[in-house]
Amino acid sequence: MIINIRVDHTIADIETMEHVSIDLTDLFNEFKEEFIIQEYIEINTCNRKEYYIHTDSCSYDHDLLDHENKSLIIDWGDTAIIHLLKMTSGLESMIIGEDQILGQIKNSKKIAEKEGHCGKVLNILFTKAIHVGQAVRKKTKINRGSVSIGSAAVDLAEERIGDLTNKDVLVIGAGKMGTLVAKALSEKNLKAILVANRTYYKAVRLANELKGKAILLDELNNCLPNADVIISATDSPHLILTKKRIEGLIRKNHLKKMIMIDIANPRDIDENVKELGIHLFNIDDLRGIADKNKKFREKEVKQAEEIILNEFDLLKNSFKIMEIEGLMADIRLSMEDIRKKESQKAIAKLVNIQNSSKVIDNLSKSIVNKIFHDISLNIKKAAEEEDLEVIETMKCIFQNN
Repeated sequence: MIINIRVDHTIADIETMEHVSIDLTDLFNEFKEEFIIQEYIEINTCNRKEYYIHTDSCSYDHDLLDHENKSLIIDWGDTAIIHLLKMTSGLESMIIGEDQILGQIKNSKKIAEKEGHCGKVLNILFTKAIHVGQAVRKKTKINRGSVSIGSAAVDLAEERIGDLTNKDVLVIGAGKMGTLVAKALSEKNLKAILVANRTYYKAVRLANELKGKAILLDELNNCLPNADVIISATDSPHLILTKKRIEGLIRKNHLKKMIMIDIANPRDIDENVKELGIHLFNIDDLRGIADKNKKFREKEVKQAEEIILNEFDLLKNSFKIMEIEGLMADIRLSMEDIRKKESQKAIAKLVNIQNSSKVIDNLSKSIVNKIFHDISLNIKKAAEEEDLEVIETMKCIFQNN
């Protein structure tokens, strides 16, 4: 059984996500106590946190699956699988069609493999999901143009402050999200751009691409007074900008003209800075940009959904075959055990006949191969036709448990 538990932008704002992420981890720990979890993969992005779980447990606590926390989503079976295929295709993102989620899921899978909790089932599932995401982008125009949280942040800045030409822009964070912001800004005729980061060489690398200047986070106080737009996107677990830090640094008449956009999760900028007159926006404020983007891509979404459903059917067949592979291996071992025992009995009776042991051994192998060939074909056919009665009967006959 595949189970997906998550909190994401579809039902939670940024503040709720920050708090509920802890609840989600607690729920995952409950699942580990309730079920025998063979495999799991954790996914973390700026607007979602998810666990994909594979368990063979036969008994399920439906109260646990019907969790009371309305900010958590729990899916299982086909629903959980389709959600993953849609997610890698960019259909579950706030900015429909964005490419970053594909790389984030690849990275989550690699981490799970390295830590030893991604096995055969989730490997097949996530490999297929990544393939589907790539196919959707190749066969549709879902990711055409500027589609990312970073580009949406820049669009929001332009909506609020107007043309960014000749504006001083400060980007805090030179990671993946900061890079997306910088990429969107590179198309603007900016007066000056600063990139601040904890690791200096990353700031330098990104600033060079933008023909801007790199600074360390410790130097922020020197740069804040002149910034017209500040976009923050770090991975810091703590606040970067607080009311206390900003107060007294920036002229009062400039405070009311400034725009701060916080696209980090957890957030980089304290909500209290609004009390100074600063216009502060976060991921939730990108929803208007996201809605416009979604409407623009409606045709591509329908085409993507068709690809997803076709690939889902192929994936289901792969799981059916995988499920009975273990059964066929048990049947084969059972037959091999019988063959060896019967061969030994016959060889003992024909001990004085030259080469008798080899002849009998080859004969018994040939018989098993021929019998098993027909059995395996019939089991595969039963699996494809979802004939559970036949499969369960074969398990009772041949499995040693």
